Amino acid sequence: MASSVPISVEVPNENQIQEIGYDGTETYQSPLTLSENLSRCAAKIDFSKDKTATELQKIKTEEGIKKEEDSKETQQQPALWPWDSVRNKLKDAFTEVCVLSDVLSIAKEKRYMVLDPVPQETPEVKPIVLVYARKQALIKAGKILSDGAERLRSSQKEQSPKTDFHIDLLRLRQNWRLKKVSNGIIGDLSYRTAGSKFMHSNGMFEVIKADDEDEEGNTSGTPGSSSGLRVNVPSQLQGVAYIKVVTQKDQEDLCTASVNLHGYGANISQQTGVWQKTLEFAQNVLFCKELFNQLAREAVQLQAPIPHVVVGNQIRATLLPGIQLIISLCHSTDPKDPKETAPINDHDHVLEHSLHQLLREVHHKNMHHPFPHPASGPIGPSKKRSLAGPMAFDRYELLEMTKSQTLLEQIIGQAQHIFMRKRTQYVLDTLARDVKDPQITSHWNSMNFPTLSCVKINITSYGFDASRSNLLIHVKERSLKAICKDGRVMNMSYEPQELRDLILCQISHHQIAGLQILAKCMAWQILSNSSNLGIGSVEPLGNASSCLLCSPNGDKMIAVQVRCDPQIDVKVYIAQCPNKDFTPGPILTEEHWAYINVEFQEVQFDKMEGRNFLNKMEYLMAALIAPP
Repeated sequence: MASSVPISVEVPNENQIQEIGYDGTETYQSPLTLSENLSRCAAKIDFSKDKTATELQKIKTEEGIKKEEDSKETQQQPALWPWDSVRNKLKDAFTEVCVLSDVLSIAKEKRYMVLDPVPQETPEVKPIVLVYARKQALIKAGKILSDGAERLRSSQKEQSPKTDFHIDLLRLRQNWRLKKVSNGIIGDLSYRTAGSKFMHSNGMFEVIKADDEDEEGNTSGTPGSSSGLRVNVPSQLQGVAYIKVVTQKDQEDLCTASVNLHGYGANISQQTGVWQKTLEFAQNVLFCKELFNQLAREAVQLQAPIPHVVVGNQIRATLLPGIQLIISLCHSTDPKDPKETAPINDHDHVLEHSLHQLLREVHHKNMHHPFPHPASGPIGPSKKRSLAGPMAFDRYELLEMTKSQTLLEQIIGQAQHIFMRKRTQYVLDTLARDVKDPQITSHWNSMNFPTLSCVKINITSYGFDASRSNLLIHVKERSLKAICKDGRVMNMSYEPQELRDLILCQISHHQIAGLQILAKCMAWQILSNSSNLGIGSVEPLGNASSCLLCSPNGDKMIAVQVRCDPQIDVKVYIAQCPNKDFTPGPILTEEHWAYINVEFQEVQFDKMEGRNFLNKMEYLMAALIAPP
């Protein structure tokens, strides 16, 4: 018996074969989508056929054969055509469109139909009626405008801060911290949200509703001059206050600056009442008192070489020998007092900007603590101290992390830097004025640090661009750092004479270097040069530089000595070889001995023609090598 064979039954592929390749590959057509299938079925409909009968044939007469009637009834009743209504509507629409097209073509050509409007008879208009109508129209327009103006006035009165206590209270709450107590409403003027730890007993103000007499008593007529509420500020916070910073030298003010929270003559918006100005000045007084209290506490705690002195509302600190920094708290309860409230005219804007920037930095540090720190609870150590264990910091590094400058130390450092900057400017300007040859120009960097400035000094000679000397000076708090063109670095103290000597020495080097460049251009030989010449009279300040030149033929020599004393003394000597007074003798018989013991003669350099030192030396070298 044969074994059973499994047979698989599959559904035949209903897609038609589109193409058969040469290798026998069959390509099938993709199945139709629903829209394509609908279009295919609609294409099979023949719209040219007549309308089929919508009703059945009438039953034949009763006289017909009953058999036929029975057979007719048994036959299936034919169904209506499903697209019959669609075809009828399309035909009707096509007819209407054709008629409309014919009407438009006839109207456009104006051959058979005229579409112009039929003129009507103009009514008779009487002048008195026209005038009366215009008068009534103007009356109605004027009434509309007057009603609108009256509505604007009423709405402005409702929104005006003069009499509405609640609107003023809302504006006051937007700018100041208020809280409800049993007796009324009080506010806080302190800086606790900014990290302030200054506890002032009278830092609160009281808010009460203004009386009708206070509102009617205002006769200024300016908007915002009256308010629906009134604030009571403690007497200790009334008036105007500011902190005055002065640097003195022998009872003479060198530079001054003023620090306050709000500038003089603060602009008060019309939307805020008179209470805004009162609260701003009261908060300014509290700010100045808090700042001065912190500076006085730091002045007592600091151990300076010369102790700081705190007397009343004044702090005295020593910046440099003979120069003092005075920080004073100026407070006047009478805002009309011109002696206390008048702004300082002659003051240093750079120092004032540095002090304000320092206060903003302190405020930012109090508000933005370094991460990581908890969202609530006490602030932990900084990120750098948290990594001290894994990074294996030693004792020295831990001590360096704990060091920080107090606010008074930073103010003293900035004041010292401002003084050093002014002293450096004075020295450079004095040298540029006194020294005519060469020319000295200084370029200060506009982007500086509060305690570090940079100035570049260029020393040039007019007409000789190849000769140029540069010098960079860093102005610090109590010292100067000079970087020369050749890379040498020199540190100087706060004494101005050291900077003056350095500039004079650079002038001497510049003249000798320019002379060497000029000698090479004119084919003169440089025999020797020295930056520190040890001859001549000994001067208490400065030194001398020298250079010895020889003509191309070797018969002329020029010796130049430039002493960088306060007058920039220049001496020039010339010599001629061989010596004309040489006579051969029994011992010196050869002529080359005539080049020994050449006597130099001094040239009256001041009476020579030329704009500057290098120009005169150019004329001198040209005259010496010129043919007779």
